Amino acid sequence: MYYIFRQLSQRFWALGAISVTFFALGSAPATANEMPLTLISPFAGIEMPSTPTGPDNVLDKLRRGFELTYEDNNRTAAERKWFAAHPDYLNRVFTRAQRYLPYIVAELERRDMPLELALLPIVESAYDPFAYSHGRAAGLWQMIPGTAKRFGVKQNWWYDGRRDIVDSTRAALDYLEYLEDLNDGDWLNAIASYNSGEGNVLRAARKNRKAGKPTDFWYLKLPRETSMYVPKLLALVEIVADPDKYNLTLPEVPDEQQFVVADIGGQLDLALAAEIAGVDVDTIYQYNPGYNRWSTDPAGPHQLVMPIDVADQFTTTLATIPQQDRVRWKRHKVKNGEAISQIAEQYNTTVSALRSANNLRGNTIRAGHHLMIPVATKPLSAYSQSADARLEKKQNRKRAGNKVDHIVRSGESFWTISRKYQVTHRQLAAWNGMAPGDTLSVGKKLVVWTNAAVETPRTSPTDALGNTTRKLRYTVRNGDSLYIIARKFRVGIDQIASWNGIDKDKILRPGQKLTMYVDVTAQSS
Repeated sequence: MYYIFRQLSQRFWALGAISVTFFALGSAPATANEMPLTLISPFAGIEMPSTPTGPDNVLDKLRRGFELTYEDNNRTAAERKWFAAHPDYLNRVFTRAQRYLPYIVAELERRDMPLELALLPIVESAYDPFAYSHGRAAGLWQMIPGTAKRFGVKQNWWYDGRRDIVDSTRAALDYLEYLEDLNDGDWLNAIASYNSGEGNVLRAARKNRKAGKPTDFWYLKLPRETSMYVPKLLALVEIVADPDKYNLTLPEVPDEQQFVVADIGGQLDLALAAEIAGVDVDTIYQYNPGYNRWSTDPAGPHQLVMPIDVADQFTTTLATIPQQDRVRWKRHKVKNGEAISQIAEQYNTTVSALRSANNLRGNTIRAGHHLMIPVATKPLSAYSQSADARLEKKQNRKRAGNKVDHIVRSGESFWTISRKYQVTHRQLAAWNGMAPGDTLSVGKKLVVWTNAAVETPRTSPTDALGNTTRKLRYTVRNGDSLYIIARKFRVGIDQIASWNGIDKDKILRPGQKLTMYVDVTAQSS
């Protein structure tokens, strides 16, 4: 069964892939302390249709529902000027938004929230569900991991709900409602808090209150990015309200549902989903950008967002396919010395998925036993919007300079690596689909584009990593713990746990095999 999106009143864990692009709109706003000018309504003087029937263009519905009043000043004027000077950008953004905007507007109406908020994803991500910023924010609503977790958004190897359309919208609107209440009903301060963090705005308002100054947005001393953020949204509101005034023609966005959420009941290969729906895999990922891999998450969510024109065909055909045939299975014979984490990596799956598929309580496996492993029905290259595929495209995109592959060594960071190659740490992170604050694991390959002279390291024929870091297998001894082993090899407990897909709080067993990446120079120093 599937549910039409307008009827969604509960949270659905949905789907996705990764992102790397973050759109920042540039212009030069006035200073944060500038005195405001005249009080305006963005739709003042515009003749709105008087009929109560729903408009064919969702932008008409927005114009009917705009309700915020605010004070115009040089900051909003500067942002209006920028948008008016870039009509191609607005055309791209509103064309991209056609798939998602009707759903977001319907959710705002259901919650009785200002319809201006439907334009916030333009400021955040340019309506790109795969957007990823240097601050580790992802999706249409650019939620950071901590905020997403706080509002119940699932994030793991298979799935990142920050990019899922349904789940991220639910969480973002929950957060905005919370911020509006926190700011005593002041929506502009709530919107500023969404960008800057609730603490920054509350502190700025408290400081103004003590000094006897107004506490509304225009008088608050906030970070430069936030001082531009609210005016960008308000400038978009004015342009949508009356594009003719700025010599603009905006694309029409049909005010009709674009997707439904289908209940699939279990794990499903995304290539198979595309095949039975009669669409390409790219389309599945565009509607389900939360899924990072070749299938849905084995542990759920067990829903798939489908284009409305193929939803009936999809659900009818899916019902005829037995659950065991919705992914391909491979029988793997465990070899001597193999760890379950190695097998999971080999088959592009996770340890938890292998445990679940084989009814294993822990990570212990025995040589000679067989594991049933869910695998993709097509080559991984066919899953064009998976996290791995998008990362490969980003890393191989031609840029200025010479391309260098760098393997991360113990103790390295974006900062130290960027200094070595004479690039910025933000560039280095962006080239590799990461944020500067993301953790680098030993042995990870980074792509660097540089004009600096790079010394080729001397390596032995067996130096698979091309530097002084080596991969080895360690057998756990009596009395060993992750702490003892980490100290012995001068690595982190979290690193060992990550390399082996184990819980760092679980007790190790003698004879257990661990994969380690160690810097041989650090061991002898």
